[in-house]
Amino acid sequence: MPIEESSMDNDKNKRYVLAIDNGTQSVRALLFDLQGNLLGKGKVELQAYTSPHPGWAEQDPDYYWAKLGEACQLLWQQTDIDRSQIVGVSLTTQRGTVINVDAQGKALRPAILWLDQRQAEVEGGIKGPWGWLFKLVGAQGTVDYFRAQAEANWIAQHQPEVWAATDKFLLLSGFLTHRLCGRFVDSVGCCVGYLPFDFKRLRWAAPKDWKWQALAVRPEQLPTLLKPGETLGHISAEASRATGIPEGIALIAAGADKACEVLGAGVVDPSTVCLSYGTTATITTTRSRYLEIVPLIPPYPASIPDQYNCEVMIYRGYWMVSWFKHEFGLREMQQAKEQGLEPEQLFDELVNAVPPGSMGLMLQPYWSPGIREPGVEAKGAMIGFGDVHTRAHIYRAILEGLAYALRQGKEKLEKRSKQSITRLRVAGGGSQSDAAMQLTADIFGLPAERPHVYEASGLGAAICCAVGLGLHPDFSTAIAAMTRVGAVFKPQPEAQQVYERLYSEVYLRMYRRLKPLYQSIRQITGYPA
Repeated sequence: MPIEESSMDNDKNKRYVLAIDNGTQSVRALLFDLQGNLLGKGKVELQAYTSPHPGWAEQDPDYYWAKLGEACQLLWQQTDIDRSQIVGVSLTTQRGTVINVDAQGKALRPAILWLDQRQAEVEGGIKGPWGWLFKLVGAQGTVDYFRAQAEANWIAQHQPEVWAATDKFLLLSGFLTHRLCGRFVDSVGCCVGYLPFDFKRLRWAAPKDWKWQALAVRPEQLPTLLKPGETLGHISAEASRATGIPEGIALIAAGADKACEVLGAGVVDPSTVCLSYGTTATITTTRSRYLEIVPLIPPYPASIPDQYNCEVMIYRGYWMVSWFKHEFGLREMQQAKEQGLEPEQLFDELVNAVPPGSMGLMLQPYWSPGIREPGVEAKGAMIGFGDVHTRAHIYRAILEGLAYALRQGKEKLEKRSKQSITRLRVAGGGSQSDAAMQLTADIFGLPAERPHVYEASGLGAAICCAVGLGLHPDFSTAIAAMTRVGAVFKPQPEAQQVYERLYSEVYLRMYRRLKPLYQSIRQITGYPA
């Protein structure tokens, strides 16, 4: 009896943090303890976006808020932990999704997602010394791309009445933060997108910065920024009624989903990278100094204050895996449902039925255009087809192509930083696949380490919350206590040799050889615009 009473007393004294992760495909409410153990999870699938016109990607902002509430309510149903032991909450969201709101925080139009491809018209150049500098260094094209991609510019041009009524122009993180605590505030760690943000100094741009010329945004339309770990506000009574989160507990600043994922994977030094196998595939390091891996393309704010995430991105990366499952994987999806299995288990069987290298089937994963390499003309490609190839070969070739592209990103990171990368952590949905983990180790020639918990982005937000509340004294201590390596996949020498040749002799040559054909396709068809 005394042992049981002691255990109960300990449980009563335990404190927990709530992390809310609003991604592109789902929203999760996640309950963590101070050792980084996931104690409860409420997950609600999202309709990712609607497309009123080709290339558009929009969503009703109130839909995100409603689904966040559903995820929280689902969490409460699935755990019996006393909610009074939850001492704080942090929020992480998909990056670059923007929302126009009035002075009360009511959305004035649908959110424009990071996947949206519409472009604003670009007229005239940047004036004054900035304009001369851009012409001198040949950066005018990059600046014009920034102006064209900026959602604020498109709205100001095509929906001037909406822009005139806009009191605040918010990221999804800022919109949900306002719903949670009633304040127009956001985290520095969430500032990713076409905004007047100074990525080097990690604050809104200075008054004379060229971005104010390039964008329709005015300073007063932006929220106040706080660093990860600082208090954004406290859960309001209205938010508590909608979500069940205890009223009055602190809402602590975290970072965008990729930044939190890097933190939750325990990637805190330049010799270790986080591969994110999510809707967008990325390879990322954390650095204390500002470094542009591609000139004029800044690193993003990290979820650790005053640090940076140097990142190479494969746009629509593991979206391609979802595309394959939707278009060609109905059989496995149905079988998994009938057998009570995770679909990844059956898709792993597909991968393992094919030898490394997919019998010469090679994929270049440029399913969306880039800026430089790949350029705006870029398209995806598969080469090497023969009569031996099946859908299993195509599926494996997709996974291999993404790993090749990320390995190329690793080499860019190493070249620019003059820092060797010696450790791989792999997070995101694709990390659930043992087959994907193994071929990643084989292609990189390094052990592929899986974080101990799949919800690495939520864990990163929980770390920010724990530090902000003083439950851990600093980020280093919190990371040591709350992150650790789970399964490790070591390279297989025979597969590694095959991949080394395919990567160096075929993959690295594909884009240069195919680029003229992509340019012709673009001229003939007008796609991509």
